[in-house]
Amino acid sequence: MTRDNRLLFAPLALIVFIAGILILPALIPGYDSIRQTVSEIGEMDSPMRWPFAAMLLAVAICMFAFALGLRAASIQARHNTLSAWLAAWMGAAAAALGWFAFPHPLHNVFGLSELIGYQAPLAFALTWRNDPRADSIVRFSWLMYVLLSISLAANLTAIVRTGEIWNDIRPFYGLVQRSLFLCFFAWSTGAGWMLWKSSGSARPAFAQ
Repeated sequence: MTRDNRLLFAPLALIVFIAGILILPALIPGYDSIRQTVSEIGEMDSPMRWPFAAMLLAVAICMFAFALGLRAASIQARHNTLSAWLAAWMGAAAAALGWFAFPHPLHNVFGLSELIGYQAPLAFALTWRNDPRADSIVRFSWLMYVLLSISLAANLTAIVRTGEIWNDIRPFYGLVQRSLFLCFFAWSTGAGWMLWKSSGSARPAFAQ
């Protein structure tokens, strides 16, 4: 079976995102990646606003392509396509976050909407759980969803901004926030790579 190269856009999204959050902050005087959020890289008065928006648009395009590949794989395996739609949601949210730069009121709305997209690993694990040929991908999805949930719980302390946990996290909130994004992109990268690799084997994981 021909490999669906759209699945490889997930690793590309990870590469673009990591490059963006490493390179762009270096061009902003006084920016602290350990303490400050990713959104502050491209906030309205930042010199990196439009390069940051372009980076997120590139990530969005990659996620849309990955979502199409994941949808095709799910259809071929006769599984529900919910995980693909959730991955596409993350692409849409990324593009919106870049356009509606912080502190635009819609920025936080789209930021919170990512909570929906973060359920993609869970959706994949549940909808593919009975497919023995996708066993390793399902286990990986469960693992990444657990790690993502832990990171998400830590990030949600920023909403309350009180208590001992927040006091401990606050000096490192930039890293804590980045861990959430990286967990999601790590899942999409791993799932995309494993599905792509298995699709070229004699017994592909998603062929019936």
